[in-house]
Amino acid sequence: MDSVLVLIAAPGSGAIGPAVLALLAEHGAEPPHWLSPGDAAEVPVFPQMSEFLIDLRAHAIDAAVVSIHNRRKRILIADMDSTMIKQECIDELGVVAGVGDQIKGITARAMRGELDFDAALRERVRLLKGLDVSAIEKIITERIGLMPGGKSLIATMRMNGAYTALVSGGFRQFTSRIGAILGFDENQANELMTKDGKLTGGVGNPILGQAAKVEALKRIAAARGLDTQDAIAVGDGANDVDMLIEAGLGVALHAKPHVQESSLIRINHGDLTALLYMQGYRREQFVP
Repeated sequence: MDSVLVLIAAPGSGAIGPAVLALLAEHGAEPPHWLSPGDAAEVPVFPQMSEFLIDLRAHAIDAAVVSIHNRRKRILIADMDSTMIKQECIDELGVVAGVGDQIKGITARAMRGELDFDAALRERVRLLKGLDVSAIEKIITERIGLMPGGKSLIATMRMNGAYTALVSGGFRQFTSRIGAILGFDENQANELMTKDGKLTGGVGNPILGQAAKVEALKRIAAARGLDTQDAIAVGDGANDVDMLIEAGLGVALHAKPHVQESSLIRINHGDLTALLYMQGYRREQFVP
């Protein structure tokens, strides 16, 4: 056995129930090994798996084939906006600045891969010129929500010796705070330029976009004598695609259609703890 099929449902849903177990048996699979009864399980790959996966579409369950070799990763590299948190920070800045609809429209197109990332970022930041820096703290405390499962993902991987990095095309003023809240070892992002307590409408050079995420993954791996195959990466937007492809396990989490099409592992029902199940962790092994 070189690979397993991992099934993951929304936590607490119990969606992997009798109907799904019957489907597995019907298609010749072995009885599942439970990672979390009703919510996560794995079975060795089996001849009729393609047919099973077609039938599985009727159920709210994510499925992915994962190699059992080098399964527990020693690096976690994660996007921030709409991945580790529920919001897009630049959109929230836009709302506070009174240009929310304009910025949200540009963000949506950029994350779908329809616009050049650098140009789209500069255009949105220009719209924020004059906004008081205090708005950043207000957004973090009042408007930002953490994505479910994130703290447990990071704590569990760190307890098992992994290094964790929050690498964002957003802004350091957010990643530094959110990275600390979640427990990341390091964070990397763009710099919102300020003067006299207000945003200037500029962003520091160079812009950290899609290529920078891959470079960060390679840097972190090399510094630890590891390979990018020793990493698991997670993201949702077009600027995450190369990072997801480069990592040993790349997970598109509730991602944009373009990203889903480019990714082998797609999580649309589970939360961030799905990344632990992909690595073979059982629910009782999670750090709260």
